[in-house]
Amino acid sequence: MGLSLIVAIGAQNAFVLRQGLRNQYVFAVCLTCALSDAILIIIGVTSLERIVGLLPLLNPVMRYGGAAFLIWYGGKSALSAFRGSGVLDVAADAPASFAATFATCLALTWLNPHVYLDTVVLLGTISTRFPGHQFEFAAGAVTGSFLFFFSLGYGAVRLRPIFSRPSTWRVLDAIIACTMWVIAWKLLSSA
Repeated sequence: MGLSLIVAIGAQNAFVLRQGLRNQYVFAVCLTCALSDAILIIIGVTSLERIVGLLPLLNPVMRYGGAAFLIWYGGKSALSAFRGSGVLDVAADAPASFAATFATCLALTWLNPHVYLDTVVLLGTISTRFPGHQFEFAAGAVTGSFLFFFSLGYGAVRLRPIFSRPSTWRVLDAIIACTMWVIAWKLLSSA
């Protein structure tokens, strides 16, 4: 579940991919993103259940709101897959200092509303469907986050020829769209 939400290419993941392709501060960037996700996942899994316990109507609101977002995001990804022609241009940016890179990484992580929606709200809401197993759910999502960010950052060099083609981005966007719609369907069908 965590991987399916994290894998959606957004500003943060494109930044990690770009840093990996440029081979600049890859460890620090991957660790920052993964630790940030871990903190937010734990907050979502531990706190959202307590809040839902106090406000039982919040659970269906979060479930339907999360499903609506996933349907919308899936549609956005499908549209991008249909129209997309972008490629990742690594050479377009000048090398940045560690401080600038770290600040950008923190901003893309902590100032991004999608990060909160994915980790705190969606994963927190989904975890309430597994009472008594939230620890395992959080551990799986955190593990998925670490695996994804480090694989993306360090695997980027091997991906350079693949992501230089627009068709690759289109296929990835189509997969993301389908994944988002399946998760939305699961959220709605468990209501």
